[in-house]
Amino acid sequence: MLYASHNPPSDPLNMNTLHSLISSLFLSSCFLPLLFSFSPPQTHLPMQCLDDHRAPLLQLQHHLYYAPNFTFSSNFDLWNVNTDCCSWEGVTCDAYGHIVGIDLSYKNLSGSFHPIFNLHRLQRLNLAGNNFNTTLFSYGFDKLQNLTHLNLSSSCFHGQIPVEISFLKRLVSLDLSNQDSCCFRYYTILDPYFFYFPLPCELQQPLKLENPNFKTLIKNLRFLTDLYLDGVNISTQSAKWCETTSLVLSNLRVLSLSNCGLKGPLCSSLSRLPFLSKLILDGNPISYLPPNFLEISSRLVSLSLRYCNLSGHFPTEILLSPKIQSIDISANDQLMGQLPEFPANNALQSFSLYLTNFSGKLPQSIGNLKFLTDLELNYCNFFGPIPSSIANLSHLVKLHLEGNKLSRSIHSSLFTLPSLKILYLGENQLVGKIDEFPNASSSLIQELHIGNNYLTGPIPKSILQLPKPELLHIRGNSFSCMKLDMFVQLNNLRTLLLDNISLLMESDNRSLTFPQLGSLMLRSCNLTEFPEFIKRQDKLVHLDLSNNHIHGVVPNWLLKSSLSSLHLSFNVIDFPKKLPLSDANFSFPVLRGLSLGSCNISAFPEFLKSQENLGYLVLSNNKISGAIPNWVWKKSLRYLFLANNHLSSLDQLLPNQSSTSSQTSLTRPICNLSQIKVFNASHNNLSGMIPNCLGKMNDLYLLDLQGNNFSGMLPKFSKATQLSILKVSENKLEGKLPRSLVECTLLEVLDVGNNMMNDTFPFWLQKLPYLTVLILRENKFYGQIKHFKHKFVFPNLDVLDIASNQFSGELSINFLQATRLRSLKIGGNKLEGKLSRSLANCKALEVLDLGNNMVHNTFPFWLEKLPSLKVLILRANRFYGTITEFNTERRFPKLRILDIGSNNFSGNFSIEFLQSLKAMMQLTNDDKAKLDYIGEYYYQDSVTIFNKGFEMFYQKVLTILTCLDLSNNSFHGRIPEEIQMLRSLKVLNLSYNSFSGEIPVALENLKDLESLDLSQNELSGKIPAQLTSLTFLAALNLSYNQLEGSIPQSNQFITFSNDSYHGNPKLCGLPLSRKCNEVGLPMPPPPRGDEESWLYAMSTWKIALIGYASGLVVGLCIGYTGLNELGNKWVDRLKKHGKRNKRRCR
Repeated sequence: MLYASHNPPSDPLNMNTLHSLISSLFLSSCFLPLLFSFSPPQTHLPMQCLDDHRAPLLQLQHHLYYAPNFTFSSNFDLWNVNTDCCSWEGVTCDAYGHIVGIDLSYKNLSGSFHPIFNLHRLQRLNLAGNNFNTTLFSYGFDKLQNLTHLNLSSSCFHGQIPVEISFLKRLVSLDLSNQDSCCFRYYTILDPYFFYFPLPCELQQPLKLENPNFKTLIKNLRFLTDLYLDGVNISTQSAKWCETTSLVLSNLRVLSLSNCGLKGPLCSSLSRLPFLSKLILDGNPISYLPPNFLEISSRLVSLSLRYCNLSGHFPTEILLSPKIQSIDISANDQLMGQLPEFPANNALQSFSLYLTNFSGKLPQSIGNLKFLTDLELNYCNFFGPIPSSIANLSHLVKLHLEGNKLSRSIHSSLFTLPSLKILYLGENQLVGKIDEFPNASSSLIQELHIGNNYLTGPIPKSILQLPKPELLHIRGNSFSCMKLDMFVQLNNLRTLLLDNISLLMESDNRSLTFPQLGSLMLRSCNLTEFPEFIKRQDKLVHLDLSNNHIHGVVPNWLLKSSLSSLHLSFNVIDFPKKLPLSDANFSFPVLRGLSLGSCNISAFPEFLKSQENLGYLVLSNNKISGAIPNWVWKKSLRYLFLANNHLSSLDQLLPNQSSTSSQTSLTRPICNLSQIKVFNASHNNLSGMIPNCLGKMNDLYLLDLQGNNFSGMLPKFSKATQLSILKVSENKLEGKLPRSLVECTLLEVLDVGNNMMNDTFPFWLQKLPYLTVLILRENKFYGQIKHFKHKFVFPNLDVLDIASNQFSGELSINFLQATRLRSLKIGGNKLEGKLSRSLANCKALEVLDLGNNMVHNTFPFWLEKLPSLKVLILRANRFYGTITEFNTERRFPKLRILDIGSNNFSGNFSIEFLQSLKAMMQLTNDDKAKLDYIGEYYYQDSVTIFNKGFEMFYQKVLTILTCLDLSNNSFHGRIPEEIQMLRSLKVLNLSYNSFSGEIPVALENLKDLESLDLSQNELSGKIPAQLTSLTFLAALNLSYNQLEGSIPQSNQFITFSNDSYHGNPKLCGLPLSRKCNEVGLPMPPPPRGDEESWLYAMSTWKIALIGYASGLVVGLCIGYTGLNELGNKWVDRLKKHGKRNKRRCR
């Protein structure tokens, strides 16, 4: 700093000194006000501080206290009052005993710091990293006119930033950032599982700039070089922040405005800041970069644009800038690019592309980044081998390459990088054996993640000889069978993840001298008993033994006093009826998390009574019945999962208490859950009214009560301001949707389907800005669906399901924001008119179900342009005309389910139509295909498919299911041989038409066909013997045609019943009783509509499915019918006949 060269003015200034000073002032005229404000030289040497400066510090020590957990811990006694205050830690004085600097950062302090504002000579104040938890309004910042550096970051300040800070005209550095990190620390202390969920919105931006606004704050701070306002809410002026900054702060070097609610693109006027070297704008929806961004970035040393919603191609020339040292553009999942060829001596030190859409191969020239210390290319789309040149990066400390498609082997040279401490290569496609490597004993590696690859062979001894690993993650590979004693020499190991590995457990493992672990994950390791070496693990905090084959009672020694979380799900276990609580050697753990899902438990474990700190409890998928004990409702609980049991009541009745009085009581035990975030009690037998107090829980994030017997009305949710997911479908709820839901401004998913609610379409929900899924299906909603204000509503709606209600009138969906909609289901209503052409703008649409309405229109050829459409159901409407006008260049690129049955379509089965079904031509390798379903984690699409008059409801739809249904129309002519182009068809239904001619032999090429219905047509000739090659054919209906000759007698055909061939008087042979010399006998007429009953359908399908092979995709789609008993019989049959074919489900 300039003042470091000044001399104390003990003597009058001579002419030489004056001349030098004038010269300095002339050369630095832009800093004139600062030069006059500089104090004499500062020193840390002990000296006598002035009494009027010492007194405020003594007051300060009295007003402050230590609060590491946000509660009083001890008095602030950092300073010895018997020594000179200039020698105190964190205190800086000038040569005259004036206190000019205070640094009390990261001391976990709380209390008041008012006495500081009596130190008018103060130039630097740093109170960062404390726990003050207060506003800044009461502090007199305007009294510190000499202040040049102010740092109040990460100290739990909230509310409006006081205008007095804008009066500090000499400020060079201002840091008010990251108050949310303090809030996060606070919540994590309360709740170890808090990291699963974001902070409430008001805590993500605790400080705000409204009055004064951003412009007012900075307009006087013209000497500012460093500005840190991360996490300050300046959204009210967010559109003008960029121009304002460029005009006012011309000396700016560092601009850090992460998570400030800034909107709009980055402005080109940032190029006016000639000294700008560090730009951090993380977490603002900037969306795109200005055309002159290369010019702006050419002066930057550090750039961070994480979570900025950037898309398109990133200008990778920035990576080649000679000045740039740090780039972080991670978490922009639509941002594309490929790594360039890096020249020698590139200056990059830190580079992160985490969670972007960058792709391509990693270039060998990456080895030229000789100064690189941190490289994060994880969760992108890179493929190919890991460049061997990475071994040249001798300064590399962190290497993250996990979550890509990197292939080939891992070169052992990676383990010998001299500075490397963190190496993550997991979740790729790496194969083969890892070779031994030299000098393992000198390695610095502390964290090693090679899990979830395809690595084989034994674990190299070199890895087991690494001296410093604290975390070892090797789960999910194909290593040779491992023994636990392999890891005993890793003395510093604290976290060991061996999930999904065949682990050989020595019969006597209790004597293993294993390192003292903090976390041990042995999920899915084929364990059959509790590992006894855990007896000696006295520091174990997290233990996961879930998804093994452990049977029996949990031993007392497993319940270590150090345990905080215990996961035993998917084992058949129980807990001892009595615990040795009186035993002085037994200390029960104070658990924060306990997972006992799918453990065959029939009652709530008694030991839970004493667990008063339990925050996370999973008891889903067990056999627990009856009422929930009142002691379960602990105030400490934040995550409670009770789904899929046999629970009957939320209230355990006390003596002389009726169920009615319990449910109307204001003090129901469940209301103890005042801090609950996630409550899932779905799919039980719970009845009565949903407790009103659930709508008053401020922290509630997810409430899932679907699949119960709740009745009455939904409670009011006026105080559940954090509610994001609400699922109450499949109950007996009545009345209207509570208008108080508009207070749940964070609501994303609302599912009230399958109830008895009676209301009009809830346009008032448009006030919910984040609403993504709205499900109203199978209720009694009524009236027209028309928005009269002619504007888009529901801007983020992804799924709208209003099927099976009583909506009527003109079909109108013009109010929806077309670009976001992914699934639209409006079937089963009384909607009429034409199909809205605005659907052509729904570029993200995957599922469109209009079935069972009164839509009167021709076939919507224009839907061909939808690039993502997978399911199109137009069944049972009034569509008409021929289907021939397809644009074969566009086609339906992804359409796999098309149902246009029960309409008035006519004409020939055109070849153009077949050619348009592009996705159905693409054969899927089911053995390698993942069992993915259409939809997202919060909602998976369902679909209803008709076959042989039988309605099948699929609660989930596999992406590989391919179905074509043209039944019950007026198509005629021959079935074209080109039908064989649709090679991936699983279900083909052409019944109830007027098709004539012979059954095409080309059907034999539909090798994946599982269901074929050609009934009720005018087909003639013989049944082609070639169809017996369809070895997956599980359902066949050729009834009521004019077929003749003998029925083929091989493969699947020997399993079909008489019903498959009814109404063909010239057919003969098994399974018909008619022999081939008895043809021509009279046959009964085809069944009328009222005879096409569920009984007829049941008998047909029951017989047809005898020949089922275990590869039946239709079964994998989680099919449900209205006949549960029939479904159970199917399961039994599938088990008996599953070995008929060699092909298997994957």
